[in-house]
Amino acid sequence: MFQILVADAINEEGLSPLLDFNEGTLIQKKINDPEVALEKIDALLVRSATTVTEELLGKMPQLKIIARAGVGVDNIDVNAATKRGIIVVNAPDGNTISTAEHTFAMMASLMRNIPQAHQSVKNLEWKRNAFIGTELYGKTLGIVGMGRIGSELAKRAKVFGMNVKVYDPFLTKERAIKLGVSHGNLEEVLAEADIITVHTPLTPETKGLINEETLSKTKKGVYFLNCARGGIIDEQALAKFVGNGHVAGAAIDVFEVEPPGEHPLFKFDNVIVTPHLGASTKEAQLNVATQVAKEVRMYFEGKPVLNSINLPAMSKDIFEKIKPFHQLSKQIGTILSQCMKQGVNEISITYSGTVTDLETSYLTKAVLSGFFKNRIDVNVNEVNALLAAKERGITVGEKISTNTFGYANSITVTAKAENHQFTVRGTFIDHYGPRIVYLNDFVIDFLPEGNMLYIQHMDRPGVVGRVGKILGDQEVNIATMQVGRKQAGGEAIMVLSFDKPLDDQQIATLAAVEDIVSINRINL
Repeated sequence: MFQILVADAINEEGLSPLLDFNEGTLIQKKINDPEVALEKIDALLVRSATTVTEELLGKMPQLKIIARAGVGVDNIDVNAATKRGIIVVNAPDGNTISTAEHTFAMMASLMRNIPQAHQSVKNLEWKRNAFIGTELYGKTLGIVGMGRIGSELAKRAKVFGMNVKVYDPFLTKERAIKLGVSHGNLEEVLAEADIITVHTPLTPETKGLINEETLSKTKKGVYFLNCARGGIIDEQALAKFVGNGHVAGAAIDVFEVEPPGEHPLFKFDNVIVTPHLGASTKEAQLNVATQVAKEVRMYFEGKPVLNSINLPAMSKDIFEKIKPFHQLSKQIGTILSQCMKQGVNEISITYSGTVTDLETSYLTKAVLSGFFKNRIDVNVNEVNALLAAKERGITVGEKISTNTFGYANSITVTAKAENHQFTVRGTFIDHYGPRIVYLNDFVIDFLPEGNMLYIQHMDRPGVVGRVGKILGDQEVNIATMQVGRKQAGGEAIMVLSFDKPLDDQQIATLAAVEDIVSINRINL
């Protein structure tokens, strides 16, 4: 009998897949309850109250799977779990409808001044003229980030007769047409939208995406919503634009610091706020509980789990053999994603040399996992990577080649868009580790780790020197630099690594250097 510990308060009805599981015993007690024999626990279900540390895992030698009844796993040491061969699963889809509905409710409330009017009437006032609202019908809704929540929101907006304009750099034209939305760049969405809502993951690229500069590009009288992640909108900048009347109102469910305490947005009557309620519905709580309960049961029944966020369980010998190539595959996918900004419709992967003796289909999923990281608003892992690609209309191909390009092994990945493609090739060298040896038609050799810049430029005397001088003048230390070119005086590249990431202004200064064609951040 498997011992399954439910350490936090989780919806009882949602646990039904485990309550009638004949091969498991369900224990509903706190993690520190003296009656709980941690050394005998096979599965652990938690929400946010229990912190799963490496120390705790050391007390649970039989633990095979951790299930988080929710989206985030910040309270779980995933790396420590992975090292111990413990699967970590979550429920990424359980709050999709809940968050989409909350966003729409916030939008309607904002446009019709419902919270303000409610409070006024409760204060025994009857000021109908003070709360004249604005209709949603005919308005343009700008959605920044077209993942599952953004897609659900678009469906509801269209039913209300709204026009939907979307910014998502990874959304293909075909998917936009299928969703029935208009697709544009960020500046177009900012300029055309009457209401703007953000639904991206919070990453270094999206943090502060809506700031003073981008706010200044919106039309006067625009409304803003954030029911996604605190920090996507610069809250100080938003307060400034609400204060000067450029932004007509805002609805905020999430904050960069929670609880936010005293906040500049709270002084405005045309700003409505809620305490991170996006996933707070009975249905969402039931859904996340049911999802993870099913995942745990499927695992113990020998079936594949759908929402694992780390490596699936495998024998120690197999894990040790595949581990370095798994890391390399994920790194290649991440580099490809950060250098290929267009919507991709095809990804092809070629394996050669000793890596072909391994389970390459698993490595293909690792490539996709790295590619989708920070690119879409749901977690993608080796289990659901192919499904994520299929949902987005991306064709994935895998083949074996005898051409090793002079290395013992190689993994070559090409992403194709409508009018562009990008190729990354890597190899794993014993005692040296993973290396990237080919980057979009350029032979090069660098270690894929840390904070990097990929710079395309013309091979002219002094370009490398000017880059070095600019960084030196700003007291930025270059950790490593690798260069490559096709022919003297032609196209060339340089890949630089740094101890810490460069800010936007530093990159803008480099981009202004004559003969530099483009610059891409690579964060690994």
